[in-house]
Amino acid sequence: MIDLVVPGDRDRASLPDCGGACHAHRPARMIAQGTGRLNLRNRRPVKTPEVDCARAPLTMSAETDVRKHYRTCHLCEAICGVEIRLRGSEILSVRGDPNDPFSRGHICPKAVGLKDVHEDPDRLRHPLKRTPNGWRRIGWDEAIDEVAERIVAIQAAHGHDAVATYLGNPTVHSYSALLSSVVLSRALRSRNRYSATSVDQLPHHLAALLMFGHQFLLPIPDIDRTDYLMVLGANPVASNGSLMTAPDVAHRLKAVRARGGHMVVVDPRRSETASLADRHLFIRPGSDALLLFAMIHVLFAEKMVAPGRLLPFVDGIETIERLAARFAPEAVADATGIPADEIRTLAREFASARSAVCHGRIGTSTQSFGSLCQWLIQVLHVLTGNLDRAGGAMFTAPAFDLVARTRGTSQAGHYNRRRTRVRGLPEFSGEFPVAALAEEMDTPGPGQIRALITSAGNPVLSTPNGTRLEKALGGLEFMASVDFYLNETTRHANIILPPTFALERDHYDLVFHLLAIRNTVKYSLPLYEPAPDTRHDWQILQGISARIAAHDPKRRAGLVDRLRARWLTPERVLALGLRFGPRGAGWNPLAKGLTLSKLANLPHGLDLGPLQPCLPGRLGPNARISLAPVPFVADVERLAGELSKATTLPALRLIGRRDLRSNNSWMHNSQRLVKGPRRCTLLMHPTDAARLGIDDSARVSVRSRAGAIAVDAELSDEVMPGVVCLPHGWGHDRPGTRLSVANAHPGASINDLTDELAVDAVSGNAAFSGVPVTVEAIANSRRGDGQRA
Repeated sequence: MIDLVVPGDRDRASLPDCGGACHAHRPARMIAQGTGRLNLRNRRPVKTPEVDCARAPLTMSAETDVRKHYRTCHLCEAICGVEIRLRGSEILSVRGDPNDPFSRGHICPKAVGLKDVHEDPDRLRHPLKRTPNGWRRIGWDEAIDEVAERIVAIQAAHGHDAVATYLGNPTVHSYSALLSSVVLSRALRSRNRYSATSVDQLPHHLAALLMFGHQFLLPIPDIDRTDYLMVLGANPVASNGSLMTAPDVAHRLKAVRARGGHMVVVDPRRSETASLADRHLFIRPGSDALLLFAMIHVLFAEKMVAPGRLLPFVDGIETIERLAARFAPEAVADATGIPADEIRTLAREFASARSAVCHGRIGTSTQSFGSLCQWLIQVLHVLTGNLDRAGGAMFTAPAFDLVARTRGTSQAGHYNRRRTRVRGLPEFSGEFPVAALAEEMDTPGPGQIRALITSAGNPVLSTPNGTRLEKALGGLEFMASVDFYLNETTRHANIILPPTFALERDHYDLVFHLLAIRNTVKYSLPLYEPAPDTRHDWQILQGISARIAAHDPKRRAGLVDRLRARWLTPERVLALGLRFGPRGAGWNPLAKGLTLSKLANLPHGLDLGPLQPCLPGRLGPNARISLAPVPFVADVERLAGELSKATTLPALRLIGRRDLRSNNSWMHNSQRLVKGPRRCTLLMHPTDAARLGIDDSARVSVRSRAGAIAVDAELSDEVMPGVVCLPHGWGHDRPGTRLSVANAHPGASINDLTDELAVDAVSGNAAFSGVPVTVEAIANSRRGDGQRA
């Protein structure tokens, strides 16, 4: 059951409807008015709560034995508030929480996944060990001990770098896993660290580091106040916002036009977001940087450069003018597929709007010029005065401030201190690009990866050339996975250690409050007590770390360090970060600021207000904006070479897409989310299909340098000619998994086609978008759900 509540005014007061008068919500009034002191209550899940407000963390409703629990949905970046109704331990419904000041009652269809994953019979609850006779359940001590013993032995024989780690996307949805992964990295002392960051967002962090001085100082589109929104290679209506946390984003986008603003979508596909725009422009995949440079060219040529108050602390404007001179609209029109006059119109509209912002996401990040795209988007904001301005691109001020807490440390970010062994790709903040993971495992020699620990990740389906990666996994000496599914990746593990699911632990969004379009704060208590003989993610990760130290005397910490590690749990780190953050109470017990205790009694969260101008104060060490970082400037010549290739483009280019009911690969074992019409189809323009003799719904073979798949064609003019489009996250036809629903709806993996050799040259981020492919009809084939060819 899903109840979608019509959102109210976005500036609704942050207090609940009771005005803070009830016992459960008195803390909200106290924080708003700056009075009083609070002790923590109800920190643990309770079976029969007795409170006096229907908006408390866990309450009784008028219906006999029906309880209500309020928390954040963690299944995507939107962090929507949900109301979960229960009878006993049975979840009766998942609804939007109308008193959540950020999501205002909105939820998307994925919210039922909270119930489905928690109750999924395929979800693992206990450790498994792979044996010649199949998987065998083992105890926690045995599992963690064996992982530590094998890791220490392999590192003793081959060096620390022989063991690698991979952290998947769900890691950022668990603050405890995020914090504890740092502990594991320190214990391993390996330079071979990989994560989903270099799958689709590394260019954003690199641009933030080189331009603003910190990898987490990411400009966020202020879509609630903008007068002009240009969406470039993004589909927030389907993604719910990505690196732009924005619940009920469709309503917010409609509001741009409703208040007299304009929205333009530039994308090779006429997406769900494009349907809400004033106009949509097709663009050839991978040519976004050319478009952005041409717009910047127009700004200089027509004397529309106006950085305003930013000018005193901006360096490099003259360099940008020189670089843009060769990218006139006429020069890039053929390569982008956008007429020169249309490019000039975009530049003029953007520069003349009272406020304007460009949101560039997956399509601009996962291409061979991903770093240049993210750089030029921010250059556009600076040159038009739309950086750090209401309605433009702004910076958050979260209650737990990762920027302030890590400033001056290595966690603020660093780049290119070393390179990968085989191909020489650069590291970023201690991680190597995941596009290099397979070759680092299957290429013999000193430094070869011989063991792998994965956490909350399925890189066989989510990283380029999954076929090569799964072969490399099969050749490892040892692999351990912290995951509660036996999926396409974890099936290769020797030990699987399943953590509890989100409803059994507390929740705070360390990352997504940092990326939100509005300053908010929210902490959710666990709904359920963990089942007996289970472990939280942080207990597993820190347990492995401690056992590694116990097995290797050289890594054994001193008494003080051991006591500190034992006391400093993720919850205490969170409590300290909030208390001593920019909105915290600090040492003063009578202060009005935030503490974890106060947030625990505010189940709907608090609205902390719109984003505010903060520059130059929030910038990095030199408090200046570097508009022309050397690595980006050096890559412009490579971009200019694309102009001569405009007439030699391959016949078809492959791009990805996302569905509202899906989130990468990890929501496909819910029957309610995969039922209905097939969604894993290859979109193809009718003119391309006619040229190749392909009919609608025909079975086709799609081939690239990396591999081949078979999938059903779907003819549509929503993709531009020369482009084909396939959703990501599918490919559940691999043997040896325990995903009964997903196995029945396998689809085909786009990452059996993407090429691990294709990367953004500056950052090493995977270049998924624009992969050259061939498509041909499969004779005498029946319609299917997709599979590897």
